[in-house]
Amino acid sequence: MNMQFKDQQCNVVGLALSWISFVAGLGYFSYRHEWVAALVWVVGVPGLRWTLFHFFPHISRSLGYGRIVDRLDPNSPHEDPRGALITVNFYSFFSCPFCPIVLARLQALQKQTGFTLKTFDLTLSPQTLLRKGIRSVPVVEVGNHRLVGNSTTEELAGLIALGYGCGTNAGQPA
Repeated sequence: MNMQFKDQQCNVVGLALSWISFVAGLGYFSYRHEWVAALVWVVGVPGLRWTLFHFFPHISRSLGYGRIVDRLDPNSPHEDPRGALITVNFYSFFSCPFCPIVLARLQALQKQTGFTLKTFDLTLSPQTLLRKGIRSVPVVEVGNHRLVGNSTTEELAGLIALGYGCGTNAGQPA
């Protein structure tokens, strides 16, 4: 049973606020001259974030995100029969645990289909967030089509197939 209460995506505002809180906590402990607490904060918070990031697929169920699963129909076509090149844009944000999962799936598909993969880290790029209207990550974009959140290889292959079906260079802006 897959007990999923939360969407498998990261809210950009929540990610940014978590790092702002980290800096604010460090400032607070420094202001109070509590150097031991500041040291524990500086080491402990990134350590906990790294643990969450590294072990996320194993603990996602207990955090309410459900299981991190991947599906791919072995009979679905993954290669472009006409040889048209498309561009797949991948948008991520630092410390989102879903982003490296989706990126690894895209890179595996890229080896099979040969599309161009462009990655964009939105951590320090609020203008791109606003311009593109991105509120949650990861985002995979092919032309005017997007997938937001933890996408399976099957869903990614379907999105890429849409790009191949739209004509030449569907990943490029018109």
